[in-house]
This record gives sequence, C-alpha cells and structure tokens, in this order.
Amino acid sequence: MKNCIIASTSTIHGSAPLSYLQEVLIELYANVDEILFIPYARPGGISHDEYTIGINNIFKKINKRVVSVHMFENPIEAIKNAKGIYTGGGNTFLLVNQLYKNKIIEPLKTAINSGTPYLGTSAGSNICGLTMKTTNDMPIVYPPSFITLGVVPFNINPHYLDPDPNSTHKGETRETRIKEFHNLNSPPVVGLREGSWLRVRDNSITLKGNLKARIFEQNKAPYEIETNSSLSELN
Repeated sequence: MKNCIIASTSTIHGSAPLSYLQEVLIELYANVDEILFIPYARPGGISHDEYTIGINNIFKKINKRVVSVHMFENPIEAIKNAKGIYTGGGNTFLLVNQLYKNKIIEPLKTAINSGTPYLGTSAGSNICGLTMKTTNDMPIVYPPSFITLGVVPFNINPHYLDPDPNSTHKGETRETRIKEFHNLNSPPVVGLREGSWLRVRDNSITLKGNLKARIFEQNKAPYEIETNSSLSELN
C-alpha cells in the first residue's frame, strides 16, 4: 500500500525548489487536492508559518493546496485525515523531537503504510529509515528516541557527498562516518546523492534520478548501484 517519494533534497543546484520532482509529484498526488505539510524541521530556524507559506507557493504550481499540521489543534487527527503528506527538510533532531512530542510518529507510520501518498525531502526522507542515526544534522535538541518510521528496511543518508580529491580538508568524509555507524549498528545505509530519490510502491523500492547511489552494508565494501535499480531486497 505504500506510495512514497523519498528524496535526498528539495532543491538541486540551479533549479527552483522541488522543480526537478514536479512530474513525479503530479503522479504521486494525482488524486489529492490538499496536502498536509509537516514543517517541524524548520530549516535555518524559520517559523512554521513562513515555511508553510513557501511550500504552499510551490505546490500552487501543480494546483495543490497545502495546510500545515501545526495549524491543527489535534495533530493526530490531522495525520489520520490527510489525503497526502509532505515532510520537508531542515534539522532531523528537531523534526523527530516534534514528531514524538506531538505523538504523531505512529499515526504517520500508519498513514504511510495504509497508502497515503507521502513525500519526504532531506530530514523528511531521513525519517523514512529505521533510525535517524545517519543524519548529517547537528543535535540541537534531544529527541526521546532515534527510532523513526521504518518505511524502508534500511537507513538513509541524504545529501550524500563523495570525497573531493582536490580538497585540503582532513576531517572525516561521509563514508568514514557511515563506517563508524556500522561499527555499532547493523542496518544498511543508502547514500542518496543530490537529485536522487527512492520511489516506493508497496514493497517495491527503486532508485530514481540521474545519479547512482552508494550502498553501505556492515562488514562489506561500499558499492554503487545504477539508477532504476531495485533496493527491495536490501535489509
């Protein structure tokens, strides 16, 4: 029943927000007039209202109306009644903290598993994994748990960056950090590069976009998969 787009980012270089996903969003929300937006990640600390207005302006281009979960007195009922859902990017720690605080982790998971069309970008894609432990974000708040939605049977690292051979930076690479994760955790990790997304239909998971994804499994060498590859057996 799942019907999701799990995207690395909302915006790729040189394009307007969500424009690279416009055609697939028209398909995803084909039978939806109103989309429930979850603004809790608040990129740059903007207000929920500011974030929602910006997203509503984007979705007007495909004739969809956006309302935000923060506008509802009962966010649980808002999730249950939503015909389509979008969780935007920002800080994953803040997002997960607010999902738990408002008691909508389980209702959100139930809605997605029941077929409510779902778009997640950046932090909103991070929460589709088993845990948020492979986020890139700073721990600005302390959520009660790192366990997230488990829409897919692995973890996600959005905005995955390859090492720059010309860089003089000597700090950890993204690959190093994911290897550290695998010292103590077993779930696979999918490194989603900018402009890539996962198309989830029921139990089918397919890499989309123009770029490969980098796959990390515990006690294995990382490897690349081509676009249109299936990740349904990765767990």
